[in-house]
Amino acid sequence: MNPLFSIITVTRNAENTLAPTLESVKVQTCRLFEYIIMDGVSTDRTLKMALNAGIQEARIYSSKDNGIYDAMNNAMECANGEYLIFLNSGDTFHAPDTLEKIAKAIMDNDFPGIVYGQTDIVDSNRQRLAPRHLTAPETLTFESFAQGMVVCHQAFVALRKITQQYDLKYRFSADYDWCIKCLQKSKRNVLVPDVIIDYLSEGVTTANHKASLIERFRIMSYYYGMLPTLIRHLKFIPRFFKHNKQLKKAKTYYSK
Repeated sequence: MNPLFSIITVTRNAENTLAPTLESVKVQTCRLFEYIIMDGVSTDRTLKMALNAGIQEARIYSSKDNGIYDAMNNAMECANGEYLIFLNSGDTFHAPDTLEKIAKAIMDNDFPGIVYGQTDIVDSNRQRLAPRHLTAPETLTFESFAQGMVVCHQAFVALRKITQQYDLKYRFSADYDWCIKCLQKSKRNVLVPDVIIDYLSEGVTTANHKASLIERFRIMSYYYGMLPTLIRHLKFIPRFFKHNKQLKKAKTYYSK
């Protein structure tokens, strides 16, 4: 039988962030998964850490790729699970029973297209800083993503048969486009009423952040119309500054 989940972690020189991710997979009470680590020919201890983690369900690959989304595409081609979970290096399942909760939601709802949940932002010490700036809605539809990426990519568990490859013309926001395409094909989406992912707060360069925002605007305009997207973005500005202020306050508090 195929596993219920294919958990996918893409890595390249990730020795500073990988350990919590490996540990969070290792301690899951639900073992109905395969764990695919798709490495981009790391030159540090990444591969050694993955090999020594002692995760029996792990399959480790290392080959050159053309970036994170190309590596995710490669991993999907190797996946056998009914559902895909992309867990980046540094990100973790929120608790040992997280996968069990997701599996229960799947079984109780007759294999929906998408199962999703909430996300917390944590620092490198795994200290919770704040909830993610966007809250996953109780009811998720294709139209929900007109408000932005309301569900974190890592907390977006998709039935493999409704997924497709990431569009490599997007260098920074192909995950947003991918989630929208999944929502177009999904007939039912189910919320796990809990935090399921701890997302590592990373310092994104200003240049990449701007490029990502531009890409997201292009994607949003394509699916939801340029004028409505422009109007929505004017409403996003206060939301953006409020979240940044919240994160800065939390980081200042925990650095004392």
